[in-house]
Amino acid sequence: MSEGSKTEPTDEGDGEPDVFTVDETIGEGVFEESMGPGSSFAHLYRGEIHRMKLWRERLDRTSNWAITVMAATLTFAFSSRSNPHYIVLLAIVTVSIFLLIEARRFRAYDIWRSRVRMFQQNVFAYALDPELGVVDDEWRQKLGRDYRIPKMKVSLEEALAHRLRRVYAPLFLVMLAAWAFHLTTYAQAQGWPQNAGVEGLSGTVVTLLVVLFYAGLFTIAYRPRTWHVNGELMSSDVTGWDYSED
Repeated sequence: MSEGSKTEPTDEGDGEPDVFTVDETIGEGVFEESMGPGSSFAHLYRGEIHRMKLWRERLDRTSNWAITVMAATLTFAFSSRSNPHYIVLLAIVTVSIFLLIEARRFRAYDIWRSRVRMFQQNVFAYALDPELGVVDDEWRQKLGRDYRIPKMKVSLEEALAHRLRRVYAPLFLVMLAAWAFHLTTYAQAQGWPQNAGVEGLSGTVVTLLVVLFYAGLFTIAYRPRTWHVNGELMSSDVTGWDYSED
C-alpha cells in the first residue's frame, strides 16, 4: 500500500465488509510539467473562465439597471416644469445604491478574475515566451492557499473606485448637470440656492450635502492609491505599451 493511503470497510450487502483504498494524496502530481492541453489544468482554467464570465454578466446587469433608472427618472423630471428638482436627487441616491451593490459584486468577481490572470501570467505567457520567465515565482503556493481559503483581494473602497472610473462617474456627472439645469431653468422661485431647498432643509444645506457627496465620490475614485486588483486593464496599460521595444 502506498504512503498516504488507507483502507476503509464497505458493505455491499453480503454481510462481509469489503476493503477499498483511499488515497489521501490523490491530487499529487496532477499539475506536473508534463501535463498536456487536455489535462486537469485545462479543465480548471476553463472552469475559472466560466465563473468569471458569470460574475461579469452580473456586473453588467447592475450597470444596465442603473442607467435605465437614471434615464427614466431624468425623463420624468424634465417632462413638466411642475416636477420638483429633488426627483433628480432621488435618482442620485438610487444609482448610489446600485454602485454599492456593484462594488460588492466586483469584489466577488475579482476572486475568479485574479485566478485567471494568475494562470495567464505564469503559465500561458511563460509557455509562449519562456525567456521572460513568470510574473510571480510563488504563484503555485498563492493559488493553492486561495483554493483552500478563498478571500476577497480588494477592499470595498477600491472596488468602488474601479466601478466609478469604469461606469458610474459619468452617470453621476450627468445627474449633477441635470440637477443644476433643473434648478436654474425649470424652477419657479427666487434662484439658487433658494430653489434647491427640500421640505425641512434649506437650499444652502441641500447644496452643501450634494457638494460633499460628490467630493467624497471623486476622492474615492481618483485619489492616488496602490491598486491590489489583478487583471483590471487601465488606460495607462493600453497607452503605455511600446511595441518598438520588442
